[in-house]
Amino acid sequence: MIIKDIRVYRGRNIYCHRPVIKLTVDIEGQNLPTKDIPGFNDRLIELLPGLAKHNCSYGYEGGFLKRLKEGTYIPHVTEHIILELEYLLGYNSKFGKARMVEGDIYNIIFEYGLEECALRLSKLAVEIVNKLINKENINLEKKLEEIRKVVVEIELGPSTMAIKKAAEYAGIPVERVGNGSILRLGYGRYQKMVEGTISQNTNCIAVDIACDKLLTKQILKEYGFAVPEGSIAYNEDDAISIAEEIGYPVAIKPYNGNQGRGVFLNLTNKENVLVAYRNAKNISDLVIVEKYIKGRNYRVLVVGDRVVAAAERIPARIISDGIHTVKELIEIENRNPLRGLGHEKPLTEIKIDTISKLLLKKQGFELYDIPPKNSYIYLKESANLSTGGTAIDKTEEIHPENIKLAVRAAKVIGLDIAGIDITMDNISKPLTDKNGAIIEINAAPGIRMHHYPTKGKSRNVAAAVIDMLFPKGSKSTIPIVSVTGTNGKTTTVRMIAQILKTFGYTVGITCTDGIYVDDVCIYKGDSSGPKSAKTCLSDKNIDAAVLETARGGIIREGLGYDLADVGVITNISEDHMGIDGIETVEDLAFVKALVIEAVKKDGYCVLNADDPMTSYFNERARGRIIYFSRHENNLTIKKHVENGGISVYVKNDTIVIANGQIIPVVKIDEIPATLNGKVEYNIENALAAIASSFGINVPVNIISKGIKIFYCDENYNPGRFNIFNVGNFRVLVDYGHNIAGIKKVIESAQKLNPNRLIGVIGVPGDRSDSSILKIGEICGNGFDKVFIKEDINLRGRKSGEIAKLLEIGVLKGGLLKEDIKIILKETEAFKTAMYKAQPGDLIIVFYEKYKPIIDTINDFVKNKVFSNKVQEIKLERA
Repeated sequence: MIIKDIRVYRGRNIYCHRPVIKLTVDIEGQNLPTKDIPGFNDRLIELLPGLAKHNCSYGYEGGFLKRLKEGTYIPHVTEHIILELEYLLGYNSKFGKARMVEGDIYNIIFEYGLEECALRLSKLAVEIVNKLINKENINLEKKLEEIRKVVVEIELGPSTMAIKKAAEYAGIPVERVGNGSILRLGYGRYQKMVEGTISQNTNCIAVDIACDKLLTKQILKEYGFAVPEGSIAYNEDDAISIAEEIGYPVAIKPYNGNQGRGVFLNLTNKENVLVAYRNAKNISDLVIVEKYIKGRNYRVLVVGDRVVAAAERIPARIISDGIHTVKELIEIENRNPLRGLGHEKPLTEIKIDTISKLLLKKQGFELYDIPPKNSYIYLKESANLSTGGTAIDKTEEIHPENIKLAVRAAKVIGLDIAGIDITMDNISKPLTDKNGAIIEINAAPGIRMHHYPTKGKSRNVAAAVIDMLFPKGSKSTIPIVSVTGTNGKTTTVRMIAQILKTFGYTVGITCTDGIYVDDVCIYKGDSSGPKSAKTCLSDKNIDAAVLETARGGIIREGLGYDLADVGVITNISEDHMGIDGIETVEDLAFVKALVIEAVKKDGYCVLNADDPMTSYFNERARGRIIYFSRHENNLTIKKHVENGGISVYVKNDTIVIANGQIIPVVKIDEIPATLNGKVEYNIENALAAIASSFGINVPVNIISKGIKIFYCDENYNPGRFNIFNVGNFRVLVDYGHNIAGIKKVIESAQKLNPNRLIGVIGVPGDRSDSSILKIGEICGNGFDKVFIKEDINLRGRKSGEIAKLLEIGVLKGGLLKEDIKIILKETEAFKTAMYKAQPGDLIIVFYEKYKPIIDTINDFVKNKVFSNKVQEIKLERA
């Protein structure tokens, strides 16, 4: 079996509403069920005994084993191997399926926890299958350990992961930015960013102060806080001099160290000071020597204006059993499942370093000694969890005065989230300069000690951080409208955006032309996919987002947002058949239905009651439904209104909203985009836009005002039924590129009473031959004369291939050979059509690129006005 392709779906997708990976594999003729491959099943279960617990399709533990015995195939087995490998590395992924594509090609789709980990595990799973088939050995533990080391480097730490989960629990969209600890919480104007426990509200100067331990102490001392006396040592003599001046015992620490690295405590003589200084010097050029404060080490966590947790931190230690050596006891403790590398797990593995050896010596032990039974052996001076320490929750024991003191200390430094390190005998008593001191203040305090204390109650500090960033009643996201369908998506998006701009919103828009913030294009090109949606939603200037969500992006990557307030399906008809596994209109509907599945519970699904696929979408819709229709007597509309639902429809040439009462919105002839009702499909688009705007609580008078100033021109709706007066004839520019779209444009154009209707037609090369022939037939039936051109991007077709198919279709539609001209270059075909035009003609050009068409019109007008000679020459060339 070999991997042919790997595709990652990071958001909601057509397979699952959680992130998945699609693995396309070639089983290379290995079509036997695994029960018929000698020894395969037995070796598989021996290698991965946890597979015995998999439910599989039977829905009970052991179901997968039953499938193995009955006979199942390699792709299905591979799916379960991947899920089991994920479980072994700490990810409880459940969803998976395997489906045949064609012949030996299969898709294996599985949920994942960490992308980089899952990608590596999928390759390992294929390797395992191949080795089991070939009866080869595999060192699974070694392979997993290699991947585990990568995971430790990439996975979010416990603190950041806790904040991510707290945000998700609060219903706030979360996105990891890069591979570090930065999270983006929310969308648009209301989004916030955090890095670990540093929020975007955290003052940079405050962070700098907290990182400068000596400066922190100086400021705290100025405000009357108890702090240990001390100073900076620039060399060994300074270190000894300071220690003797303030008096032993002393503590030595790097000036800008963290996580307890290089910290030496309770030093009582010159020799110890020199050793400690030299070690601290390896971490920082400057070294702090300060008075050692005797007592217990406490971490008090301040979030905003309150203390949300307190813990006593215990330095890394072991308890002797009287049998094993110190080294063996450390190894036994490190096998504790709660301990891992770095910040991988609630506790960190204990590492032996110079500090550990010196501390052991102070206690009278070496690594290979066996200490007396039940005695504690300390291995670190500092109590940081990152050096192997543990924590005991003391939140309910902290004295009220110490709570006030901790909050005040954080404010003095200027931190919104702070870890206050206090050393004293008992935190349940008020802190004074006689019984302890504030040792330091941390600007990015770890919170795993509070979420996973070794003893005591877990404290949901992450939730407190989220509550501070997004206080009760505040917003974390903006209104999002996602629009899909076969035709009308772009126009509907632009109509909604115009209404929202009229409402006063700064609107982010994605569509086939680009990404816009209000009227400013920030990216030019097709932007109807998930990457564009993410770009739009990450813009801090926008108050609302209207996203065109096309089939291709959904199939390739899923959605670029979490949940929308409104999901819109304009219509469904034949388009893109034979591409990406879409063979029928039902297949297409299945893909596009994702937009109305990914809607908030209190959101709306806007559906076209005139569309034949509406009954299918009814079953898939997650939010409440708003129907729209051009017909007052549509049965779906009538029934929905009778049942208390909301509908938008045309009544006596006026668009109305039925919501317990009939609310007039706008007359059809007051909507410029409909050209007095002649462009019927823009009536449908207006209905969808009005329904969507009503779904996000835009007042009806604003909806009416916004739709009345939306024109089908190059300013409001470029490339969609744009009409230009060019001398004594007209040009209609449109992006029609499928059967339904082209047919509707022609029907609307015929209502404009042209002398002749001339078509400049082409079709994208990825359409099926039957679709191309049908489009040609429609054009042959609708136009008086046709110029056939081809796109620059042939999408795998040979030059002239599309044109020939269109010509066959046009002839079938009824045009004569002499009324058809093939000019493959789009602008040349269009230019020729204009120079051949007669008074009163209407030329429709279905373009590939909009700007070259507009430039061609402008050049034509310029040449005609200023140089009849030029016009004559160009006519001759045509």
